[in-house]
Amino acid sequence: MSGLETKAIVDINQTANRFTSSIVLKAGGRAIDAKSILGLSFSLLSREPYQLEIYGPDEAAATIAMKEAFVRHGLRVEI
Repeated sequence: MSGLETKAIVDINQTANRFTSSIVLKAGGRAIDAKSILGLSFSLLSREPYQLEIYGPDEAAATIAMKEAFVRHGLRVEI
């Protein structure tokens, strides 16, 4: 795992943990809790497009922040 991938994992995890909404990352046929750094470390290794599902009281703000976090690291995401 390169430094860029590690930074992406930590940034996405920290961003997700700022919100109370449920944030699920779907990639490669798996669904991972974006608040789980271990789950992210296995999911963000590929360069495939990712899909996020966000539900909860602060989902609008979480959607914006999560999209920005993925874009910062050059990762494609659909919400």
